[in-house]
Amino acid sequence: MNIVQPPPTVLSPELLARFAAIVGEKYAVTDPHDAAPYLTEERGLFQGHSPLVLRPGSTAEVSAICKLATETKTALVPQGGNTGLVGGQTPHNGEVVISTRRLDKIRAVDTQSNAMTVEAGVILANAQQRATDSDRLFPLSLGAEGSCTIGGNLSTNAGGIAALAYGVARDLVLGLEVVLADGRIMHGLSSLKKDNTGYDLRDLFIGAEGTLGIITAATLKMFPRPRSIETAFAAIASPEDALTLLDMSRNIAAGSLTSFELIPQIAIDFVVKHGPSIRAPLSGRHPWYVLMEVSSPRDDARDTIEAILGKGMEDGIVNDAVIAANLDQRAAFWKLREVISPAQKPEGGSIKHDISVPVAAVPDFLREADAAVTKLIPGARPFAFGHLGDGNIHYNVSQPIGADMADYLARWHDMNDVVHAVVAKHGGSISAEHGIGVLKRDELPNVKDPVALDIMRSIKHLLDPLNILNPGKVL
Repeated sequence: MNIVQPPPTVLSPELLARFAAIVGEKYAVTDPHDAAPYLTEERGLFQGHSPLVLRPGSTAEVSAICKLATETKTALVPQGGNTGLVGGQTPHNGEVVISTRRLDKIRAVDTQSNAMTVEAGVILANAQQRATDSDRLFPLSLGAEGSCTIGGNLSTNAGGIAALAYGVARDLVLGLEVVLADGRIMHGLSSLKKDNTGYDLRDLFIGAEGTLGIITAATLKMFPRPRSIETAFAAIASPEDALTLLDMSRNIAAGSLTSFELIPQIAIDFVVKHGPSIRAPLSGRHPWYVLMEVSSPRDDARDTIEAILGKGMEDGIVNDAVIAANLDQRAAFWKLREVISPAQKPEGGSIKHDISVPVAAVPDFLREADAAVTKLIPGARPFAFGHLGDGNIHYNVSQPIGADMADYLARWHDMNDVVHAVVAKHGGSISAEHGIGVLKRDELPNVKDPVALDIMRSIKHLLDPLNILNPGKVL
């Protein structure tokens, strides 16, 4: 089944007025200057256009917008914090944007059920803080947490630095409230951990990038707040040694190993050179580093991380290491990790890949991908970092020194082809945590099982027969 893409949206002044009346003139953005922040994503890869940005303040208003859109066959693009990296939140064809940022209420916190019900526009950092205020933990954590929203996190099935221990966004949801294309509201909010009453419809909408329905609220899982957290930065010789250290850390820490990030020396070089007054945590230069964290409900995280590093040094796996002495040093370690992506910008063009392979295959993938990209473009600088604990590597490739950036970025799809071929060889995924959007849409048929893809198209047609919800994204 093929999904028919609608033509560019052209809306009459009368129809624009009908949409605006639903949210009120104050929350209907038509001025190009005011609309600009909703139309360009942070990397500047995609520039959208829209005659109208709607900022509903309730689920009922979202429902009314969808009813009118169905009646008039008007395409809609749901948008959260506009931090996505694959163009899924951008109105490429003049669609009406539905910004969920005003849906920002935390409706309930239930510490006995370890559940928190929040609206889609709640900023991730605010959800984390509300859990902390309740002596609980909401563990989803990523670089954009100060501006991304829960609705966007769920729509892209975000991962982040704590997925090793707690899973990705999908694993942190108990229930959803979703507005369908025709305006009906699926009332699926629940704090139940056991509910076998038929199909699990919740998971249809998580990771669907707003193509099947608009998430307006979610019930999220909370966890006991750790009593001790220890963070270490360790130098190692190779990804193989990192893998050995990961296995060792899991055996010693068991479930208390919460983060395990792989970082190359080139990332340290870029961050120290271009970052905001950031120092290298260790003296000397080492090929690779691991940023790891142990979190425990008891006061034993220090003993655990010291045991890991001690064993690593004894076995010749860890060449040097430092444990954060205080909260400021811990924050500095994570700040270094956070600014790795922006530190690449001053070095020119960077062709990016968000891939995953089986954890055991990461060293082979890195070696083979490095060889492939430098053969394709001599002088290209592989820049791989990310979540080794779950096999999710951000495999970026910076342009050769002195190369023309536009010429280099014109090879984006050529680079994708050679990197994704190595991913496929190892049974991996071309999208680990950023989604498909439009950036990877045309590649999806090459890597997705054709039966699974046909089922996806059938579900899309069933829930959105007019293809008005985020058309042209994913499928």
